[in-house]
Amino acid sequence: MTYKETIAWMFQQLPMYQQKGATAFKGKLDNINAFASHLNHPEKKFKSIHVAGTNGKGSSSHMLASILQEEGYKVGLYTSPHLKDFRERIKIDGKKVSKQFVKDFISANKPFLEYHQLSFFEMTVGMAFQFFAEEQVDVAIVEVGLGGRLDSTNIINPEIALITNIGLDHTAILGDTLEKIAMEKAGIIKRGVPVVVSERHPKTEMVFKLIASQLKSSLTFADEKDYPTYEMDLKGRYQEKNVKGVLACLTEQSSFSVAEKSIKRGLKQVVKNTGLLGRWQILQKQPLVVCDTAHNLEGLSLVMAQVQKQSYKKLHLVLGFVNDKEVAKILPLFPKDASYYFVKPNVPRGMDLDVLKNYAENQGLKGGYFEDVSTGLAEAKRNAKKKDMVYVGGSTFVVAEIL
Repeated sequence: MTYKETIAWMFQQLPMYQQKGATAFKGKLDNINAFASHLNHPEKKFKSIHVAGTNGKGSSSHMLASILQEEGYKVGLYTSPHLKDFRERIKIDGKKVSKQFVKDFISANKPFLEYHQLSFFEMTVGMAFQFFAEEQVDVAIVEVGLGGRLDSTNIINPEIALITNIGLDHTAILGDTLEKIAMEKAGIIKRGVPVVVSERHPKTEMVFKLIASQLKSSLTFADEKDYPTYEMDLKGRYQEKNVKGVLACLTEQSSFSVAEKSIKRGLKQVVKNTGLLGRWQILQKQPLVVCDTAHNLEGLSLVMAQVQKQSYKKLHLVLGFVNDKEVAKILPLFPKDASYYFVKPNVPRGMDLDVLKNYAENQGLKGGYFEDVSTGLAEAKRNAKKKDMVYVGGSTFVVAEIL
């Protein structure tokens, strides 16, 4: 198969959470353990840092990778979902895995993948771990896909675990309370391996204390620590919460020495070093056009607080969502006096405009409705004056279509 055919096979043949939602979630580690054994356990051939959390795990993973790259380590980075190109998920020192490796890996393992009916995510995790092992990375930053305890990445035994925060997202799979979700995220804690939690929360701290105590793992709440303030190229105000977790993670582990100058340079050049996209990304200055992949109540609360701090004459919002989001709870975050351009992201899970219209009208949000993201954005930019602001978001898939 060509690279294009290989990717098409991966997307179509097997369930993919990004496209299908909860029906694609396997909820057990049997397949990934069998695949790891089939590949001769690549996950045991490199050191790693495991990153979970409701919001901020992607940004935190990229910050860690950037800092460690600046220190001179060869750094693998596994994240999800991708925005434009599947290969964004698997990188070494900011460089995407080659198309040839993807082709060869699927070709070599296709009989196993088909026979065992591995999910899209399971095969991708195996591919990443094989790539990191073959390339002999010094460390891999591995971002959890969903939850933690039953996530396919949870076969690694990392040097340290980082849990950014806990919020109500994917409740149909992970549980409908913060405590239940915290239990799932805490599933990445391994015996004797230190764990950092970026934000202490009264409803979840006892969960982390209990699990860490049972496993004899040192536990650090990063928001209680004092760290220097660094200049960052990731401009969202919410990154201040993430960076504390990253700094605590580097401080509390003992496998990698990191100099102050590497921290400074790493935080200043996250985008350049890792290719991170879609985090308070400024696409245009006049009018100001910003996109962000925040897509749940907690994440969008932080982003909308940042929007309100911007200087603009009128606000234009290009918004779209997927079906499994509690839009009735999310829409009250948005101001009634803005102009709205509601869009449908081009994925099977994309929320139909008729459904979104009901939610929006109930909330008193007025605007136009567009069958695709690019048309909605074009209309927003056409209507926006030089001193206005255009925000694009609501879903990772909305942002993916305009980058």
